[in-house]
Parts: sequence; C-alpha cells; structure tokens
Amino acid sequence: MADTVREIERKYDIDDDAQLPDLAGIDRVATVMEAGVEALDALYYDTAGHRLAADGITLRRRTGGKDAGWHLKLPVAPGVRDEVRAPLSDAPPPELTALVRSRVLDQELVPVVRLRTRRTVHLLKDAAGVPLAEVAVDAVRAQRAGKAARKAELPPGPAEARWCEIEVELTGGGDTALLDEVGRALVASGARPAAAQSKLARALAETGPARDRPAADDAGPGGRRAEGSGKCGGKGGGEKGKGAGKKAAPRKKAGKKAGKKKGCTAGDVVLRYVREQVRVIIELDPAVRRDLPDSVHQMRVATRRLRSAFRSYTRVLDRAATQPIGLELKWLAAELGVDRDREVLTARLRKALAEVPPTLRLGPVDARLRIWSERRRAGSRKEVLAVLDGPRYLSLLKTLHALLEEPPLRPAAARPAPQLVSKAVLKDYRRLARRVEAALAAPAGRERDEALHGARKAAKRTRYAAEASRPALGPPAKKFAKRIKRVQQLLGDHQDSVVARGALRELATQAHQAGEGGFTFGLLHGREEALAADRERELPGRWKKASRRKHRAAFRR
Repeated sequence: MADTVREIERKYDIDDDAQLPDLAGIDRVATVMEAGVEALDALYYDTAGHRLAADGITLRRRTGGKDAGWHLKLPVAPGVRDEVRAPLSDAPPPELTALVRSRVLDQELVPVVRLRTRRTVHLLKDAAGVPLAEVAVDAVRAQRAGKAARKAELPPGPAEARWCEIEVELTGGGDTALLDEVGRALVASGARPAAAQSKLARALAETGPARDRPAADDAGPGGRRAEGSGKCGGKGGGEKGKGAGKKAAPRKKAGKKAGKKKGCTAGDVVLRYVREQVRVIIELDPAVRRDLPDSVHQMRVATRRLRSAFRSYTRVLDRAATQPIGLELKWLAAELGVDRDREVLTARLRKALAEVPPTLRLGPVDARLRIWSERRRAGSRKEVLAVLDGPRYLSLLKTLHALLEEPPLRPAAARPAPQLVSKAVLKDYRRLARRVEAALAAPAGRERDEALHGARKAAKRTRYAAEASRPALGPPAKKFAKRIKRVQQLLGDHQDSVVARGALRELATQAHQAGEGGFTFGLLHGREEALAADRERELPGRWKKASRRKHRAAFRR
C-alpha cells in the first residue's frame, strides 16, 4: 500500500572537493550530527519521450538507505513535492502507475536512467535535540539505462555523467526560514543553487543528445508550455489564479484599444484558455485519485470551462470537432459530480444542523446524517476511481492530447482577437439576460426553481467566456466576469437550497421509518425554503447592478 511524504527541500550544485560549512548557530540549529554514509542505487522510469520528466515528475525504484522502495514524486510548488511510496517489487506498482496515467496514457514505462549515489547525511538539530533538517552531500553517477539507452541512439562514447550536489530537506521541526538561512550559508561557501530541478533532469541533460532532453518547449498538455501560445499577454482567467500566464503589459486606457497586442489572434486567446483547462484536468487526475481536498471540484470546474469554451467560441474552433469532445466532458463532469455534490451537500447540512439549538435537535440526527453521508461517499468514491481507470476516460485524455497537437481552428481564428472574442462574450450575455428575465417572470415553485437553475448555467458560461477573453480585453473583461460571478453565486446558493431540501426530505423519511422522528430535518427544510425565498428577492437588485450597460462598454466594437 502506498503512503505519502511531503518533501520540502533546496538543492545546490557544488564542486567535487567542496566542504560542508559549519551550520551550527544558524537559525535554531544547535548541533550538526553526521548520520552516516548511504549507498543508493536508483532506476528511473519514464516513457520513451520523457513525458513524466517534462512535467517535473519522477518515478524510481531505489535500493539502499532507510526508504528503499518505489518513489513517485509529484510537484506541488517550487521546492515542494509529494513523494508517494510503495514497497519494492520488480515492476512499477499499479498504485503508482495509476497516478501518472493522465500523462503517459497507455505508453510503456521503461527504465531511462540509473543513478548511483554516495550520500553523506548530516542532521541539523535544535537545543532540545529535535531534528530540524537533513543535509545530504551527494556524489552522483548517472548512466542511461538498458533499453532506454538503445532507443535514444546516443552518440559514441559512454553515456555517463558525474557530479556532486547538496540537498537540504526539512524534517518535522524545521521551516522554510531555516532553509533560507542554510542556503545563504552554503552559497557563501561556494555552493550554487541547482541548475536542474532534479537529479533525473540533470542526468537526462548530460547523458543524451539535445533532442532527447525534456524541455519546456517539448512539454505535452500537462507541461508548463501548455499554458498558452506565448503570443498574448495577460491572464487566462480562472479561480484562485488558475489559468494565470504572464502579466499583460500596462494599458493606458481601457476600452476599444484595450488588449490590442500585435500578433494576438482569436485563435491565440482561445487556445491559451483551452490549453490551460486541459492542463488542469491532467494535473488534477492524481490528486483526485489520492482524494485530496477540493481536487474533484477543481477538476470538474476545468471540464466545464473547457466545454463552455467550445460552445462560446464556435467561430474559432470547429464545432464538428469539439462537439463530440464536449459530450465526453459532460459525461466526465457528471461522473465527478456524484462525489463533489455529496461533499457540498453534506457540508451544507452539517453546518445547518450545527446552528440548531440543542433543545430542537430531537433524536439521533447527527448519527443519521453521518450514516447517510458515509453510505453515499463509499459508493461515489468507488465510482469515480472506476471512471478514471476505465477505457472511456483514457480515450478522452487521448482526444484532448490530440486536440492540442492539431487544434481544429476555423479561418476566423486568424483574425485579431478583440473584436471576435467580444462578440462571443456579448452573445453569451444576451442568452443569460433572457434566462434571468424568464426566471423572474416564472411562477413560484418548481417552474421557477428550474428557470433559475437554467439562468445559473448561462451565468457560468458568460463568466467563463469573459475570463477566456482577458488576454485580449484586459481589466474590463476581468471586472465583467467578477460581476457575473456574483450573480452566479446567488443563483448557485438558491440551487444548493433546492438540492438540500430534497436531501432533508429523504433524511426525514429514513428517520421516520426507523422510529426516530423527523422534526429536526423538517425544521432545516423550512429554513432552506426561507433562504431560497431570500435569494429570489435579492436577484433583481443584483442582476440590475451586473447588467448595467456601462459594464459591457469594452465589448462593444
């Protein structure tokens, strides 16, 4: 069974004869204890085209040291990786290969590099003897491995490299401030921040021809190159920084001239956004498999954004090519939604129940809610993993990779971006306006609930279209998307209330059948009903603010 360790470290290149400086007295370091010498032998696996290395991922089988076994390292942030470990076996273990499936698809994982390292370990401890960090001085010997070396068609001569480096890794008692202080001391003694992000990256670079090295320009949809075409500045849009690219050059004036960057076509803008959503799906696949917080939600959002882009920008992307992909994305979002909807609904009901005074909590309501939630979770979790392991999802991933390799661009994609993307956003906005007006006019009850839910979907599509247009239109598009998001959030809260009332009726029925009584669940049902009524009363005012003509001035061209 695999377990995970969060690795926070800094790496430094050193000369062969370099000596470790005295680190005692730095920050909280009281003593430096030599912990011995380890002989490590690691065989790294990747595809023939090094898809894992291109994304900063390493998969190795290592013997020697205190943690022999299989190690899969997944990047989290600069200098931070999650190391997923599994026991030693002859072949890569399925629990690890599943975590890289979105990158390698059905390509074979083969040995690419063998690293033999002589590691001298030093422990940095505080005055109480608590380990703060581990400093490893590594003498590394790298060689291309077996079949991989033959496939690479290396030039004559030994495909081998040697170097020395230092790794400083935090243990339980340390923090990043300590890493900074130790790093300054190492640099002062002649060490240099590592040029390569990992031993594998350096080994590939120094033991093979240039065309065989993983580089940003050769990264696939999951690589950093996938963030955009490089021709348009600005951010690609998205929640919490997702989709962010290089910051746009300052604009002197918002309006018709905003975003007019030489060479920035409609195709550039839309493909930038599409690439970002595909990258998010690929990168979140292992997070969903590991059941990390919010991963299902973010992956589902990416599928919706991508599908929305296909529908909003039909003048840029050929609908005949994207519509079948959109249907598969809809399927994936629905499958992911089983787990995500359960998470959101359970959290809402728990919060509501916690606000009920003890005198009104009649019967084992907490236990009833917990049993109801766990039963739904067990089933939904298994279903999500079955989907990610299934052939239909693999086929979708292949299609997304192919889409980015040969985008189905229409002739209009070559036109300047501002005018074309503006028309797409306004078209989605007009669709939203019609739905909001219809919802406000609908009679109370199920008909209005359904109309408001339809308006919510239209608000998402309009918001996503505006976010995609940001590299071309700049700040006005960002502000417009935020205003539409406020409308979407209100409509979303209303829809969540509709769903919660259905769940509360189910819980009350189960409680009644078990002889427990359903008073408390009925009370919560009434509160949800009142909340939905409040949201309906708030909608006209919020829509009036968001729909002011001046907010759409940048889109009229």
